[in-house]
Amino acid sequence: MPQAKALVLTGHGTNCERETAHTARIAGADETTVCHFADLIQGSVRITDYNFLIFPGGFLDGDHLGAAQAAAARFTYSPTPEGRSLLEEIRDLHRGGGLILGICNGFQLLAKLGLLPALPGEKAQQQVSLSHNDSARFEDRWVRLRCNPESPSVFTQGLYQLRMPVRHGEGKLLPREEKILGRLRDEGLIALQYTDAEGRTASEYPANPNGSPGAIAGLSDPSGRIFGLMPHPEAYHHGTNHPAWTRDENGPLGSALFANAVSHLHTLSS
Repeated sequence: MPQAKALVLTGHGTNCERETAHTARIAGADETTVCHFADLIQGSVRITDYNFLIFPGGFLDGDHLGAAQAAAARFTYSPTPEGRSLLEEIRDLHRGGGLILGICNGFQLLAKLGLLPALPGEKAQQQVSLSHNDSARFEDRWVRLRCNPESPSVFTQGLYQLRMPVRHGEGKLLPREEKILGRLRDEGLIALQYTDAEGRTASEYPANPNGSPGAIAGLSDPSGRIFGLMPHPEAYHHGTNHPAWTRDENGPLGSALFANAVSHLHTLSS
């Protein structure tokens, strides 16, 4: 059976790498490595030696110039010892059938690298951004979520309603052009949406914690193998993480997204 080999990247300001790696392990990953950005530049770790790349949450490079903007420049222009950019290495992993997950700051990074949503026919450039919450403050709360059954995402397959915490100050998704938002809807790339207690799409605060249009909480690329979301699934890897766990109101764990990814990798033909 093919192995699921997860690489969790960390850097200056990342603060969720250990929880993320732990969640990958309990979801069934055969190998899980936490690696600093500098290890990639030095060549001691190669992205393409893995098939599950995870960008965890935090404040990478202090979110200078905007959330993950400085980090995006690093990944685009910093060369490996072979003279290739890290972005090229990431694209190679994806072309080889690998999975990429970006959580919170990781989602912001994937968007600013142009890896999400990566609309068909569009140039390989940034199409959306994640900007300041409408509340103009950092939001730290549990939210309700709905997975889109029409999404190609391998991460959300078989899942419907989820609960997870958010903790971000820049989570409002903004498309470069209005037509991009329409294409995200039409092509099923809105993989995850905020909902209210009745399961309806949430347009109002606090059920929608940042004011994202269409209540967008997560996006998939067309291949279904790149997924980014603002909520933190790694913060809900055990039932007791949920504040209402004694009332059995928690539902599926956030780690179910990781389990889907691992299951997908395990079922690939060798």
